[in-house]
Amino acid sequence: MTEKHFDAVVVGAGAVGLAAALAFSRAGLSTALVGPPGERRDGRTAALLETSLAFLRSLGVEEALEAASQPLRVLRLVDDTASLFRPPPVEFRAEEIGLSAFGRNIGNAALVELLGKAVERDGRIAWVPEFASGLEGPELGTVTLASGSAVAGRIVVAADGRKSHLRDLAGLEARETRYPQVALTTILRHERDHHDVSTEFHTDSGPFTLVPLRGRRSSLVWVNRPPVADRLVKLPDAELAAAIEARSHRILGRIEIDGPRGLVPLSTLRVGELHRGRLVLAGEAAHAVPPIGAQGLNLGFADIAALTELVAAARAAGEDIGSPALLARYQRMRLRDVEIRSTAIDGLNRAILSGLLPLDMARGFGLGLLARMGPLRRMVMRAGLGGGKLTGTGSAAESRSA
Repeated sequence: MTEKHFDAVVVGAGAVGLAAALAFSRAGLSTALVGPPGERRDGRTAALLETSLAFLRSLGVEEALEAASQPLRVLRLVDDTASLFRPPPVEFRAEEIGLSAFGRNIGNAALVELLGKAVERDGRIAWVPEFASGLEGPELGTVTLASGSAVAGRIVVAADGRKSHLRDLAGLEARETRYPQVALTTILRHERDHHDVSTEFHTDSGPFTLVPLRGRRSSLVWVNRPPVADRLVKLPDAELAAAIEARSHRILGRIEIDGPRGLVPLSTLRVGELHRGRLVLAGEAAHAVPPIGAQGLNLGFADIAALTELVAAARAAGEDIGSPALLARYQRMRLRDVEIRSTAIDGLNRAILSGLLPLDMARGFGLGLLARMGPLRRMVMRAGLGGGKLTGTGSAAESRSA
């Protein structure tokens, strides 16, 4: 078996894996990326928060990212349930906390494409467009391929999704919680300008969210019970557009379907251990959350930013970049952040679904406070953007104190 050696091996060529390969390369590591290019197109987009954008800019893709995405300047929450305690709409404005925008929205396929092109231009990255077939060695540092060859790394990153093959091979247990909901995703073209406002209606079946794209276009995430979602996804374009117009109270005027459709079952995935040997988990191999609150891909990029910073510091100090101590620090940093954000998303979703009067009152009261109290609203906005910068010294400082 032919085996090539690298400082870092990244498995998975989705957005998180591509970003990981670029980040390691820019940190001066010889890097192998294992996995075929992604081709999935289901109308999903990524609302990248400013912390994620700062990380992506450090990878040299700023110009392409700006050209393919749309700023998110206002986040509007509207209670559209049958609750007796319906608060007024809440608007979070980026300018309230000194930002021009909270982030930018971009199609998943477009993001993967621009990151893929950046990897192809990087002569320090060896892209092996094959699926990983095995994980070998006493420290799990060798990835075998279907072709019979292998790549070995001082650190191996599994970024191969929520059904991670490498995670299973390493014996790292994942716990999945399924919700009785499915998200319908697609792209819309509409009559009125969105004015860079993302609107999320809270309905009795889950969120109905319209997120701005370039031009008079928006992405849709419509959460429903499975039978309703299954019926909606099969409707002709004109009928689906009419249903979306009615659900959105026509805030964007006349709507047309302008992209592929997808159905995403809602679930949360958590992993108690993020490393074994030289293998470390990132992105949805390490955690997965429902498409609510713009946290999923942002959490994945935060994983890579934190890991890269730890690895770069270890390399500069002449230390082992895949040591158990380093990976344990990464695990402490990321599990804490993921737990906080996963719990918040789970709590909000369950409160909407429960129909229990005390939870309904608490949710309505909380939204009402946010609408009236500027300091509280600004605190929530800052917390939603993340605990600190994803570049610089913040993550390393946190890891040393963890």
